[in-house]
Amino acid sequence: MSYALSAEAAEFYESTFVPALFGSWARRAVAAAGLTPGRSVLDVACGTGAVARAASAVVGPTGTVVGVDLNPAMLAVARRLRLDLRFLEGDACALPFAAGAFDVAVSQAGLMFFDDQVAALRELGRVAGRVVVQVPGRLSESAGYRALVEVVARHAGPATADLLSVYFSAGSPALLSELLTRAGLLVDSFETWTSATRLDSLDTFLAVELLPFGALEPDVHDRIVLDCRTALAPFVSPTGAVAAPIEVQLVTARALPGARAGGPVGMLSG
Repeated sequence: MSYALSAEAAEFYESTFVPALFGSWARRAVAAAGLTPGRSVLDVACGTGAVARAASAVVGPTGTVVGVDLNPAMLAVARRLRLDLRFLEGDACALPFAAGAFDVAVSQAGLMFFDDQVAALRELGRVAGRVVVQVPGRLSESAGYRALVEVVARHAGPATADLLSVYFSAGSPALLSELLTRAGLLVDSFETWTSATRLDSLDTFLAVELLPFGALEPDVHDRIVLDCRTALAPFVSPTGAVAAPIEVQLVTARALPGARAGGPVGMLSG
């Protein structure tokens, strides 16, 4: 599955959601990758390039950083922000690189959207010696988002709430471990940690989190906002800032011997 975003939405994602959440995730994923200057990194489902930028700061000018994403609007933002990095349109399930082309492949907040999650993980292990995967964890363990989904379900129906729940669809440790095993990856570390989406107000938080729903009926939207002022009150500070807790799964892994053969003809050789 893929979500096409407009240029305006991609800019909003970068200016609002990356500093609120994914920027700090990116730094944590890059730290887990154990990068050093001169290494080569592939950022899969790179979005606007948060992981790529964090990786570039570590590998330096002697390193190589490439980002891949299906969404042209996201890639346009990534390229605007870092003209020195390479960003390509491509499918995580069929990466256009040779086996072993990179030292590390990182995928952050993308696995739950891939059409074939096992194929995508197998591709990560094929093109890189080390794999880092970071995804939202379980909705049941993400108090801020659980409250939001319950409100949306009440006013817009379960089917609409499921659009937000999909973010957490790969977050079960048992499921994630199974997917990695089926992809021929050997897990080196598996960390469950708690992050938070931090924004200046509840209105901004809801503008970000309701974005995937498109245009809700005005009365439905107003009821959701009103109900959220009570349901999300525990996560709002006296100044009005929001810190909505969200569980995160962070895995480092490597391909089992013999699992990296084959795949698409590479555009970049190791």
